[in-house]
Amino acid sequence: MPPLRLLGFLVSGASLLAAGTAPQLPGIGAAMQEMIAKKEITGAVTVVISKDTVLHLESTGLADVASGRQMTPDTLFNIMSMTKPVTAVALLMLQDDGKLKMSDPVAKFIPEFANLKTPSGKPANLTLAQIMTHTSGLGEAGGPAGQRAKTLADLVPLWLAAPMQYEPGAKWKYTQSGINCGARVVEVASGMTFPEFLNKRLFGPLGLRDITHTPNADQRPRVATPYAKNKDTGALEAGRVAPPAPGDRPPTGNAGLYATATDYARFCQMLLNGGSLDGRRYLSATALKLLATSQTGDLPTGFFQNDTYGQRGANYGWGIGTCVLKMPHAGLAAMLSPGTYGHGGAWGTQAWIDPVKGRAYVLMVQRSNFPNSDASIVRQRFQEAAAAALR
Repeated sequence: MPPLRLLGFLVSGASLLAAGTAPQLPGIGAAMQEMIAKKEITGAVTVVISKDTVLHLESTGLADVASGRQMTPDTLFNIMSMTKPVTAVALLMLQDDGKLKMSDPVAKFIPEFANLKTPSGKPANLTLAQIMTHTSGLGEAGGPAGQRAKTLADLVPLWLAAPMQYEPGAKWKYTQSGINCGARVVEVASGMTFPEFLNKRLFGPLGLRDITHTPNADQRPRVATPYAKNKDTGALEAGRVAPPAPGDRPPTGNAGLYATATDYARFCQMLLNGGSLDGRRYLSATALKLLATSQTGDLPTGFFQNDTYGQRGANYGWGIGTCVLKMPHAGLAAMLSPGTYGHGGAWGTQAWIDPVKGRAYVLMVQRSNFPNSDASIVRQRFQEAAAAALR
């Protein structure tokens, strides 16, 4: 079968799939069927791409069990923290524009940060790089006040009112408020709302029609139902998380986007191509290096820093808004090259870009309570099957 270019597939994906011409690597569908049979997920959409080609696209199982709705390439998923690399790209585009530098103090854009103090009472002087690499120590904004917020600006006083967690740069700790602060800086530096900037500068030019903070009337029926595993029975039970309407909540940078697997794969393809696609440059080489290489030195980082997951903190670093694999290890990183980078989401979605092999892997599922979504057996089986097929 001749390879299919990703853009062409996005334009006419439904007809290609119906005609049975979507490229599929052997073994991936069977691996996802195994995960469905074991009640890990109800369904999945899997994509593997190279710099200019779709190597694999397959939909398996159900997007909604009660109605029997099938998974398809145009199923939308709540991608949760896979929003973070998108936020990082937005900031780095503004750096390329000369509107900011990652070394800038946050207070340059949000003046209230000038009064923020560390736990020891010193001026915090947080930088954009620190808030985007989870090394800032910024406090989290939550509770009823956070739930009442309608804009990113509404969250600013909540971040500043929360006690700082540690001295900036002293350690790595996953911090949602920092990434949302980055999204607010995008608004201040660009003069646009965060969704407006993304649509004008990134989603529109890339041809992404199904990635959004607020699914519209056409998109909402295509959103996959979220499921959680009942700890007592092992059954997958449907959740009741409705997509937000415009103005219901802030357009967050940490976990706010819905997307199809094919749209997110095209975003990854742009990064895999060094920040450009179809003759248009989105990121400079300098900006891409900040995104795709570790900026956290020798600090242990990531979600494998305990005995259960092998104490792998030294295997990972953090780029601007991305997790970077510094040293592959047994299990789900065994098939990846040093320098692979990406991000997962709390509901099991995953996207990882391997510049050495020239591939990207996108997994879309909707399961909310994996013990560790980055270490899920579903991710491992997908990547293992893809690697075996490509070997």
